Amino acid sequence: MKLRKRCVLLLFVLFCSGMAEALEPISTTIAVSMAAALTGFLASYQNIFYHFHECCRPEWISLNKTGLKTDLDEKLFGQHLASRIILRAVSGFMSNENPKKPLVLSLHGWTGTGKNFVSKLIAENVYKEGMHSSFVHVFTSTLHFPHPSLIATYKSELQQWIKGNVSSCERSMFIFDEMDKMHPGLIDCIKPYLDYYDKLDGVSYRKSIFIFLSNAGGESIVQTTLDFWKAGRIREEMELKDVETSLSLSVFNNNKSGFFHTSLIDKNLVDFFVPFLPLEYLHIVQCALAEMKARNLPPDMDVADQVAKDLVYFPKSERVFSVKGCKTIESKLDYYT
Repeated sequence: MKLRKRCVLLLFVLFCSGMAEALEPISTTIAVSMAAALTGFLASYQNIFYHFHECCRPEWISLNKTGLKTDLDEKLFGQHLASRIILRAVSGFMSNENPKKPLVLSLHGWTGTGKNFVSKLIAENVYKEGMHSSFVHVFTSTLHFPHPSLIATYKSELQQWIKGNVSSCERSMFIFDEMDKMHPGLIDCIKPYLDYYDKLDGVSYRKSIFIFLSNAGGESIVQTTLDFWKAGRIREEMELKDVETSLSLSVFNNNKSGFFHTSLIDKNLVDFFVPFLPLEYLHIVQCALAEMKARNLPPDMDVADQVAKDLVYFPKSERVFSVKGCKTIESKLDYYT
């Protein structure tokens, strides 16, 4: 940066102080050549700066579709619906140079089924810096919006946060965790940013991504999955149409959820309600083996099997679905290794 300032100062001295008028023709030619060279250097300097410092450019923000597909196939277990929806939705949105509205995904399911994990996979395959990117923003209801008496303040701050960040980079991503613990009515304040507007106060939100994470609707998803199992059908036969309507209604009518009677649902601004199914014993074993791999430990099926057996399952008699999913796998693995 100091070198850049020196170059600018030299140009200023040569051409803005009157010295250029006193130069001989040959000296003027040299000065002009120097100016051209310095201009080229500054352009190169800017490109080097963009290379090393994160900015809102394709070098730092672009979808790695192959990487996202591989991650969903190899790291997310038991979620064929979520994998399919996420890949198609994100790929289609990121390849569209002129989307009509932001991408809005609402991820639902019991704890430990992979909602936060999928948000991380999306960030890692869109942003070079992943979850550490300055363009990825996470809001947690119990942390950022804890007091019901301050809802009016939260609404104003939330609007300003989103507007300020999208003004800096239209390819921003916002993740709202614990939507089931958010105060009803709060999330409606960002409804204009998710709608079909070209610009609002000079800012376009069309290329941003909004992801909502919630346990709300989990009971509806579990019941549908359980019905499939009781009917002797495998979970992979389940289609989005089998669960989406009941899921959206369940979330909309849950008076303890941040989505209770929200205009985001009423006005059809949520592009996809993504169901995360309850995990079975086999999926827990896969989670344990994946965690071993992440720790650079040799795969041990006996340990993975023991970890899976220690979890609580339902229905009690058949023990089909894990109550906590893969939530406690890390701590369980610490105990056995």
